[in-house]
This record gives sequence, C-alpha cells and structure tokens, in this order.
Amino acid sequence: MIDVDNFHVLNYVKKEEYTASMDGMRYMLKKKEGQEGALLEAVIWPEPYCFAKTDEKKKQRMEFPLSSQGITEAAKWLNEQFKAQKPVWEAAKRESLW
Repeated sequence: MIDVDNFHVLNYVKKEEYTASMDGMRYMLKKKEGQEGALLEAVIWPEPYCFAKTDEKKKQRMEFPLSSQGITEAAKWLNEQFKAQKPVWEAAKRESLW
C-alpha cells in the first residue's frame, strides 16, 4: 500500500513519468495536458509486462488535478483499486514470463 502521508512525487511527475508496482499491480503517474491545463493521470495495469507492452484493454485510468492534493487523491485511488481488485493482482503475480 502507498503511504499517502509520505508520497511526495509531485515535482518528479511534473518532469517525468513515475512508475512503480505493488504486489501484482503496476501503476504510472504522469502529467497530461487537458483542455483546462495540466492534469495528473494515474494508470494501473496487471503485471508482468511494462506499460508499453500491456494491452490497452487491461489498463485503467483516472485523472486528478496536478497538485499536491491531486497526488494525495491519486494515491488514495491507487490504494482503493489495489484492495478492490486484489484477485486480479494476485493472478498477475502468478503469471510468469518464463
């Protein structure tokens, strides 16, 4: 689980995509230009493949404000999705590349 109180990646996300994983769930936070300005996009998908090699149908997205509050909201959403879709992430961990 992401420690929401200590998840300070806003300055990084403003410049680069931030990717990580937790127990079968991979995720990415990135800056995205919207009609009203910059947004924070959170994307989740199951292991084992990287973002570029994962089928788009397996990816889920959510947008947040590009701010410290948006980072907090994104971290909470990631934690919620991790809990809600636990069987998906468990199955992904068992999938092997070999």
